[in-house]
Amino acid sequence: MSHATTTDVQDKRPRTSPDHRKGSLSSRSLPRWAPLGFAAVAIALGVGISVAAGWHSRVQWGLISALLFLAISYVVTTVVENQRQAKDRLATSIVWVCFVVAVVPLASLLWTTISRGSERLDGYFLTHSMAGVLGSEDSGGVYHALIGTLEQVGIATLISAPLGLLTAVYLVEYGKGALARSVTFFVDVMTGIPSIVAGLFILSIMLIASIEPSGLMGALALTILMIPVVVRSTEEMLKLVPNELREASLALGIPKWRTILKVVLPTAIGGITTGVMLAIARIAGETAPIILLVFGSQLINTNPFEGAQSSLPFYIYEQYKVGEAASYDRAWAAALVLIAFVMILNLAARGIARWKAPKTGR
Repeated sequence: MSHATTTDVQDKRPRTSPDHRKGSLSSRSLPRWAPLGFAAVAIALGVGISVAAGWHSRVQWGLISALLFLAISYVVTTVVENQRQAKDRLATSIVWVCFVVAVVPLASLLWTTISRGSERLDGYFLTHSMAGVLGSEDSGGVYHALIGTLEQVGIATLISAPLGLLTAVYLVEYGKGALARSVTFFVDVMTGIPSIVAGLFILSIMLIASIEPSGLMGALALTILMIPVVVRSTEEMLKLVPNELREASLALGIPKWRTILKVVLPTAIGGITTGVMLAIARIAGETAPIILLVFGSQLINTNPFEGAQSSLPFYIYEQYKVGEAASYDRAWAAALVLIAFVMILNLAARGIARWKAPKTGR
C-alpha cells in the first residue's frame, strides 16, 4: 500500500523532456578568445578607415579602434548570446579600454626614457660629478646628485616614518574627542598641500632665522609632504587588523600598549612597510622644494647639514635648462636612474609585504 502511494506521488512530479532540459542549461555562448578577436578586428578596421580617410594621427586611429571594439563587442554578443550578456560584456570592454588609455602613455614615456637614457647611462656616468664640466661637453656624471637624493630622502624618512607611525597608532587605537578630530583635520590638510607651498614654508623659516641652503632644508620640506602619506597608509593598515586579535590578547591580561606592539603592528607590518616605501617613492621625484631650499651644486657634497647640494630631480631640470645635445642625454640618463630608484623601492616594498604577511595556512 505504501509502495503504491509513493509511486503515485512520484508520478505527479512535473516531467521534463530531455530536449527541453538540454535547451535550458546550454545556450549559445562566445568562446573565451572572443574579446581578442573583437580587438583584432576593431584595430584592423580602425587603421583601415583612418588610412582611407587620410588621417595620420595615431591618437585618431586608437580612438576609432576603441569605439569599434565597443560596438562590435555589444552587437555580436547581443546576436549570439543575449542582451543581458551584451551589457555585461560592454561594461567589461569599457573598463579594458580605460585601462589601455591609462597605460599606453605611461608605457610610451617609459620606453622613451629607457631608449634615450640607456645611451648615456654607464659606470662613468654613475661615478662622476659635473665638477669642471661645461654643459656642451660630452662628459660628467650624476654621482653628486645621486648622493644628495639618497641623503635628503633618507633624512626625510627618518623623521617622517616614526612620526607618521605614532600618529596613526594614536588615531586608530586611542584617538577620541577633540584632539583626535584636530589631528585628523590637519593630516587631511597636509595631504593636499602642494610641494611648492611646503618649500615656501621652510624658505620663510630660513629667511627669518638666516639659515643657509642645505640638503637638510630640502629634507624638511620633503618631510612635510611625506608625513600625511605615511599616516594615511598606516592608519588604513591598522584598521584592517581584526579586533578579535586585540580582544584575545587583552583577555589574557596583556596591557594595551604591549598588544599594539606585539600583535597589531606585526600583523600590519607588511602594509605599513609598503606605505612607507610608496611615500619615499613619492618624495624622491619632488623638484620644486629642492630648487628653493637646496640650491644645487656641481660638486660632491656628502654633508647634508652644510652647503648647497644637488639631487636627481634638480639635476634633470638643470641639464634640460642648458639646452645642449650632451646635456639632454645626461637629463634622460638621470631620469632613467630616478625611475630605476623608484622601481627598486616598489619592488622592495612588495617583497617585504609578502615576506611579512601573516601566514594564512592556505
